[in-house]
Amino acid sequence: MKDSKDIFKLEKEFLIQTYKRIPIEISHGKGVFLYSTDGKKYLDFFSGLAVNALGYGNEKLILAVEEQLKKYLHLSNFYVSKTQIELAEKLIKYSGLNEVFFANSGTEAVEASVKLIRKYAGPEKKIISFSNAFHGRTYGALSLGGKEKYKKQFSPLSPNIVQLEYNNLEQLKKNIDAETGAVYIEFIQGEGGITVASNQFVDTLIALKEKYNFILVADEVQSGIGRTGKPFAYNHYNVEPDLVIIAKPIGGGLPLGALIVNQKYSEVLSYGDHGSTFGGNPVSCAAGLTVIDEVFGKGIINEVATLGDHFISNLRKIQREKPDKISDVRGMGFMIGVELNEQCSGIIEKFRENEILVNCTHENVIRILPPLISKKENIDYFLNIFHAII
Repeated sequence: MKDSKDIFKLEKEFLIQTYKRIPIEISHGKGVFLYSTDGKKYLDFFSGLAVNALGYGNEKLILAVEEQLKKYLHLSNFYVSKTQIELAEKLIKYSGLNEVFFANSGTEAVEASVKLIRKYAGPEKKIISFSNAFHGRTYGALSLGGKEKYKKQFSPLSPNIVQLEYNNLEQLKKNIDAETGAVYIEFIQGEGGITVASNQFVDTLIALKEKYNFILVADEVQSGIGRTGKPFAYNHYNVEPDLVIIAKPIGGGLPLGALIVNQKYSEVLSYGDHGSTFGGNPVSCAAGLTVIDEVFGKGIINEVATLGDHFISNLRKIQREKPDKISDVRGMGFMIGVELNEQCSGIIEKFRENEILVNCTHENVIRILPPLISKKENIDYFLNIFHAII
């Protein structure tokens, strides 16, 4: 390749322009920091869009990957892979469900769930999803999404999918009935602006489920594996989903997603109904085992709960000081949104000038997704810079 100073020019020349790139060339990462080729050190509170739960350069994660690489990189799913089985066992333990299908991403896991629902409930039953939801970009997943800007140029999409307003009790009660086959919900919407489901909304949803017996699907792609201070976001509510979709952090940075199902729906899909050449790749699963052991076995999840409360309470203190700038602070654990009274792209640039990386979602919400290994000093440093910026 040509000299690295041309890398952004070459990116535009060789790659389809589906991403608006951040103008930083990364050389390497360590812990909660990313380092650029021009010698800057960035506090990464975006963590690869909630993927890098253990930050960068985790020695246990690297060792697990290296050990599996020496055995085999890939094994057809016609064979049994030990790391795949071990990871499935742990996911079942922490989710409370029964069986796992491995895919390569969240959107693939969503597609698997849609096929399961259509086979079980039939094509005539409607599937409910919510405004501002994001479930992926393939056709079934895109059809479930609640943002028109992602869908408007790609019709026709999958039929019999109905979008309701998130946290709207009356719409929920009016539209869920005996013709409902399934409901998809993010208990904390990520792309939708870190919007949290109200207790009343979830209680009403559960009451309707008891009445109409539809399949309840929890999308935990961004909120799962300890990010909210509990194993999954649904653990903050009195709810037991039928299907759970995970991805992002579970592969430790390698491609991995999973659909976890309860006993009732564990035999719906049978031989030939679904599959994935690379799903449950043994190297990705070896990394996933390390993530699970570190997050749940080493107390990281408890730190996330405690430090998340500290983070959110101090952000709300800044909000009280600057109500003209900040309209809301919301979230759980290390999944936090700061809603501004203006578009947040300019503030994101100011963060970057101060060598902090965060993301803007929903146009005016600063999305904060620190690595789960972040410490109090990292959070306090962020708070000081944010206070100065705002």
